[in-house]
Amino acid sequence: MSTNIVWHDQSLTKAEKREKNGHHSAVFWFTGLSGSGKSTVANAAAKKLHELGAQTYVLDGDNVRHGLNKDLGFSDEDRKENIRRIGEVAKLFVDSGQLVFTAFISPFKEDRAVVRELLGKDEFVEVFVSCPIEECEARDPKGLYKKARKGEIPEFTGISSPYEAPEKPELVLETDRFSVEECVDQLISYMKANKWL
Repeated sequence: MSTNIVWHDQSLTKAEKREKNGHHSAVFWFTGLSGSGKSTVANAAAKKLHELGAQTYVLDGDNVRHGLNKDLGFSDEDRKENIRRIGEVAKLFVDSGQLVFTAFISPFKEDRAVVRELLGKDEFVEVFVSCPIEECEARDPKGLYKKARKGEIPEFTGISSPYEAPEKPELVLETDRFSVEECVDQLISYMKANKWL
């Protein structure tokens, strides 16, 4: 535990940064099974919003595990720490006035609730990227389901480790029923309707 540390307030407030960016800042927490389309939709949305002049950033599960969280495995404890760290990083992006999209399986409801508590009531949006496991497995863009079925990947979410779907997400994107473009449009419509844009 860190000791002898003091929080230093910044000279620019979150409100001032939001005003400069021309939009609210928040975390759009994409959760869903591997292969459901979290990263694909999040990146497509970030690109479209960038074209509209919004300040965005995507925190992707695999990318973060290449650096910040490369010391973590996939045990339940490591998954919890993975999400805790991402929550703290996402909070910094919100403080900077940006719209941040996180694309993590984040299989446990409790961990997602902890991140929600880190942020203000209008700063966390749970986006359930809903896709049946059969479809995710058929897509299998990284070949992970195939390896999991062979027993080569222990503790694989949806196969040998549980996924706790959100009970009341703010938004559900059904990637087995709608195209990436349609899901992005649904997300942006939601953002506009709720004054994030």
